[in-house]
Amino acid sequence: MTRNTAAKPPVTLLGLGAMGTALARTWLAAGHPLTVWNRTAARAEALAAEGAKVADSAASAVAASALIVVCLLDDDSVGEALDGVDLAGRDLVNLTTTTPAQARARAAWAEERGARYLDGGIMAVPPMAGVPEAGGYVFYSGSRELFEARREALAVPLGTKYVGADAGFAALHDVALLSAMYGMFAGTAHAFALIRREDIDPVAFAPLLADWLAAMAQGVHGTAAQLRSGDYSEGVVSNLAMQVAGTPTFLATAEGQGVSPELIRPYFELMRRRLDVGSDEEDLTGVVDLLLR
Repeated sequence: MTRNTAAKPPVTLLGLGAMGTALARTWLAAGHPLTVWNRTAARAEALAAEGAKVADSAASAVAASALIVVCLLDDDSVGEALDGVDLAGRDLVNLTTTTPAQARARAAWAEERGARYLDGGIMAVPPMAGVPEAGGYVFYSGSRELFEARREALAVPLGTKYVGADAGFAALHDVALLSAMYGMFAGTAHAFALIRREDIDPVAFAPLLADWLAAMAQGVHGTAAQLRSGDYSEGVVSNLAMQVAGTPTFLATAEGQGVSPELIRPYFELMRRRLDVGSDEEDLTGVVDLLLR
């Protein structure tokens, strides 16, 4: 063991799927003594050859380090892997994809067992781990004390963004951003469907679409400001009444192109509902309130 390795705090990692394996390799490359465990032991063989210690059980893996990082399939998998394991005095960082409610419950569960707890939402794909210029990061929420104490080690594979003491906030930020992403994908799919049967090269069309989406994405700042102030008519350029009046054209175009409107019609219906209860001069922000149950 080199002096550099000895100076780095040990890490235990539970879960060696694609992301877990990528995280493991970054900690090894940075000189952290690493203990790994995976339910399917064969997945650990390559990492063992690279210097990781392979534990024969989750309990022995947890016993090997004070910092325990979990990256498993789901919350049930976390409970099963750590069932009966002594967590007293450990720092548990859970990077498993869960709901905010599951994260809060898991935080209470960990604290009852004497562990400090952080929940994480990974905003990256495996190839981004250990590549700072790729821009990947992890949302963290829960114990601020734990985050500050382990920030350096946690920042080895991916950037870190602490979003609050509420353990559910990392998962909430994760799902909120990914939900917006899927909404963008839905709009992109509809746009490509509209040109699909025409003599329009999708590759030539793509830069136009990408630039347009990038420009429109700046509108999130205005929406945020209106939500904070409660004034949905602040800074409006194209008001709700005008936009609702234009929706029949979009639906007629889809009909004419032989394209299902199922990806855009629900949003148009929300716009019209908001117009019925709001002001003609509003922006689209009031749609947010219609989604709240």
